[in-house]
Amino acid sequence: MSGRAQLMWDEAVTGYDFGPDHPMDPVRLSLTRRLVDAFGLDREMDVVAAKAAGDSTLRLVHREDYVEAVKTASVDPRAADGAYGLGTMDDPAFARMHEVSALIAGQSVGAAEAVWRGEAVHAVNFAGGLHHAMPGGASGFCIYNDASLAIARLLELGAERVAYVDVDVHHGDGVQAAFWEDPRVLTVSLHEHPRTLFPQTGWPEETGAESAEGSAVNVALPAGTGDAGWLRAFHSVVPELIADFRPQVLVTQHGADTHFEDPLAHLAVSLDAQRAVQVACHELAHEYAEGRWVALGGGGYAVVDVVPRSWTHLVAIAAGREIAPESVIPESWRQEVFARTRQLAPARMTDGRWPVEWKGWESGYDPADRLDQAVLAARRAVFPLRGLLA
Repeated sequence: MSGRAQLMWDEAVTGYDFGPDHPMDPVRLSLTRRLVDAFGLDREMDVVAAKAAGDSTLRLVHREDYVEAVKTASVDPRAADGAYGLGTMDDPAFARMHEVSALIAGQSVGAAEAVWRGEAVHAVNFAGGLHHAMPGGASGFCIYNDASLAIARLLELGAERVAYVDVDVHHGDGVQAAFWEDPRVLTVSLHEHPRTLFPQTGWPEETGAESAEGSAVNVALPAGTGDAGWLRAFHSVVPELIADFRPQVLVTQHGADTHFEDPLAHLAVSLDAQRAVQVACHELAHEYAEGRWVALGGGGYAVVDVVPRSWTHLVAIAAGREIAPESVIPESWRQEVFARTRQLAPARMTDGRWPVEWKGWESGYDPADRLDQAVLAARRAVFPLRGLLA
């Protein structure tokens, strides 16, 4: 293993563009890449552009008829077939949609291959994490499910245990669906409760098929959950499961839309708590997976204030060059932000909440607290299936 991390990047991924009125503005990718450079992180890791995922790779997860439908819509967006979730408000068709979606998927697959083969200890694709796409359809701004494809490739290469941890505000439904019947894959999703947010799945009772009971874990958090509750939930569920499962590779999805400024959801998490979970995932990879860590982006629609800072922290952690939260953001980047968006950029790499305070599960359960109720529901649903105490 080289000991260096890889950053998966091809400027062409910014072509993943649903149009000017869509919340998933590709400027969030460009600005993240520029902030990574502004902090010199590109010199601390290998920047690699993997090839686009080919048809045989896409078919590890996606149906052939769906891939063909995406190709057709890519040539003529007017021909998008709504039966496949294409041409909708969430997933409007655009020219070369197949090519850029396959390119993003290829970066995540390439990251998985590099980590598994020992070419890198960690690999990051912040353009990835498109976790809603299903085997036969687009969903929730996601055309191809790069996270599922990366995991499927790891299994194809011989991995016997892969853990997937998803901390996006939305349930990681597409990844859960892809491996619902596969006990080799543990999927853990912390997300806003399905009563109040798309995709209305991710209930604690969703624990995997009969052949893989206990392989799907869902922590459904009440709207309004802030830093202390979010970190309490993560640490009350994830480390114990990872310790039990002992994955050979840890794949994590770091959607930044848990943030209190995000316009599409209702959690109240700060950048500092997001960074704390990134650090925790890095530590879990080293403790239980020999350091093998594939880290992906995901949602995040506060495209100037939140996403670039959150994912730059993620890249820095993977590179072994953590950025102190109080660090001042380079003026060159702030000027570029204003030139491109006419928005004022944040001045520091923190929301002013570092260090974030929270209490572990061992501190006691409060039956009147909705957050504790959510944690206990997840533990009761899954832990006994895995031989653990709820």
